[in-house]
Amino acid sequence: MRLSTLKLSKVGRSLPVLLAAMIFAGCTSQTSDIYQELPPANGTANSAWYLQQMEQSSDNSKTQWQLLAIRALLQEGQTEQAINIYNQLPEKLNNAQKLEQSLLMAQIKTVQQDYAGASALLNNIDTTTLDTTQQQAYYSAVIAASAGQPSLAVVRAYIAQEPLLSHDRRQENIDGTWQVLSSMTPEQMNRLVINADENTLQGWLELQQTWANNRTDLEKLKTAIQEWQIRYPNNPGAKQLPTQLTNLQNVHVGSASIGKIALLLPLNGQAGLFGHSIQQGFEAAKNLGSQPEVSPLVPVESLASDDLSALTDTMLAVAEEPQPAAFSSAPANPDAEMKIYDTSNQPIDQVLAQAQQDGATIVVGPLLKNDVDALSGVNSSLNILALNQPEATQSHPNICYFALSPEDEARDAAHHIWQQNQRRPLLLVPSNALGERVAKAFTNEWQSLGGGTVLQQRLGSISDLKSGINSGSGISLTGTPVISTNSPPESVTIGSLTIPTIPVEPQMANSDGNVDAVYIVASSDEMALIKPMITMRTGSRGSAQLYASSRSAQGISGPDFRFEMEGLQYSEIPLLSGGNPQLMQQALSSVNNDYSLARLYAMGVDAWSLANHFTELRQDPGFTLNGNTGQLSASIDCVVNRKLNWLQFSQGQVVPVS
Repeated sequence: MRLSTLKLSKVGRSLPVLLAAMIFAGCTSQTSDIYQELPPANGTANSAWYLQQMEQSSDNSKTQWQLLAIRALLQEGQTEQAINIYNQLPEKLNNAQKLEQSLLMAQIKTVQQDYAGASALLNNIDTTTLDTTQQQAYYSAVIAASAGQPSLAVVRAYIAQEPLLSHDRRQENIDGTWQVLSSMTPEQMNRLVINADENTLQGWLELQQTWANNRTDLEKLKTAIQEWQIRYPNNPGAKQLPTQLTNLQNVHVGSASIGKIALLLPLNGQAGLFGHSIQQGFEAAKNLGSQPEVSPLVPVESLASDDLSALTDTMLAVAEEPQPAAFSSAPANPDAEMKIYDTSNQPIDQVLAQAQQDGATIVVGPLLKNDVDALSGVNSSLNILALNQPEATQSHPNICYFALSPEDEARDAAHHIWQQNQRRPLLLVPSNALGERVAKAFTNEWQSLGGGTVLQQRLGSISDLKSGINSGSGISLTGTPVISTNSPPESVTIGSLTIPTIPVEPQMANSDGNVDAVYIVASSDEMALIKPMITMRTGSRGSAQLYASSRSAQGISGPDFRFEMEGLQYSEIPLLSGGNPQLMQQALSSVNNDYSLARLYAMGVDAWSLANHFTELRQDPGFTLNGNTGQLSASIDCVVNRKLNWLQFSQGQVVPVS
């Protein structure tokens, strides 16, 4: 966002009316000297130059330099100094300067994550009074103030901004427009109402629908896009397709061959058991496939882990409405050549070099996080489906990341709780690194959805919980705010004064009802203590809905436990939710009924499917697959996200959440 720049004075050249008003209103006879020093029309001056001019000026001309300096400082990311100078602006400003002041304050509020405040300022600005450069700044501010939340207003801002941009910035605008449209839910799209004269917007909506209808068939999609370009030749997206669609245009179906697979897993040491479980699932999908029978969602956690014969009887207690079955879309291919490489005792770069020398066409693995982290420093041309995710993901054209992690579940929980219209969550998490990671993952996702403060309370050991039960103290639904990467700074320093940006008060559900959702990360043994302790403090009819991760579902058995957990919702992978009873029984039999290892078995099954679809996974951020570990989708960096099934305890049974 750039402030309006001023043209050099020359004989016979007149200034635009708005800019003349900004310069000359209230100026003294010294204006002519200042006027000769104004920045060039292309506005390339940096903040240091504007600050120098500001120090050498006085009266209204100084105010103009202040506004220019603030704009440049914000562009350069020097927010504190920008705020400092902003607070030095005089109270009396002319109309043009007040307009610029509002635009700058909207940008400052956006940086401070006061999106509501920024939007309120922008809503009061009449865009017809803005010049071209100010219009660019205005629409950029509208987009930034949306905080990544898709809406028709944001799409309109992108469309209005596009013709104002230079050619080299239009691709970014087109990709932004496409990203907003792609982020809208079907319900949001169905509720859109546009004006009859919004031809450009209509074209964008039809392109999005074209993609949604044909994205599972690349050849049909290419043809449909070409037909759309003929119908809307003047649409910005027809002249420069969104990058995602351009990439798909260049994809050759079947170009990512899995003719020779290198499976990289730890097969010895502490992680050996995990590696073998994934290997079993991968080989089962390769040799036998995993197409399920369509069946109701089965509450497998109500079974004893060693009593699969009860499956038929238990199905009678489940809601009759069929649920989407989990399946692997890749058929069996027993003839595909596969070689397994043990990563237990070898550097990952050496293992990859050996796999490439052996003629591998695709790599599945590694699994351990340190090996996945090392991939960024390895120069390999092989397509790699890593079975874990680094802390900071970097986009590589030949790498995708598929992980089963508590953070993944926490992000899915944030979406589930948000969709249930709860808005004031509390996290009950372990007092260790796991709890820290889960809290940050949930909070980042929650705030990306538009949510506010997330509270957390750390849980002690089982002995601590038992002490709480014995003392009758229970668990109060209070906590402290989670500080995440999306959280605004705690304060802003303006001159010598430090001002808190967003003061947060601890919230107490049992006194004022602020907390309406509690997400708990605990084992089933811990949960057997935690839920009664919450009831001690809030009563059996507490207003907060309780949610839990799959850690609470490890082959849960016993009617007493199921009745004690009444109302609790928890997430689980489709395989262990009963979408495919035959594969579930096969998986549990292979891992001696260990539910944790069964999840890794399911991961191996899904890894086979994802490897078979590596091209779509890497090239199409909207790619989805109904897997055994969740409904799988790929982000723009080719990180596989999972949407899990949600179950609920109801009258001693486990039923799907409606």
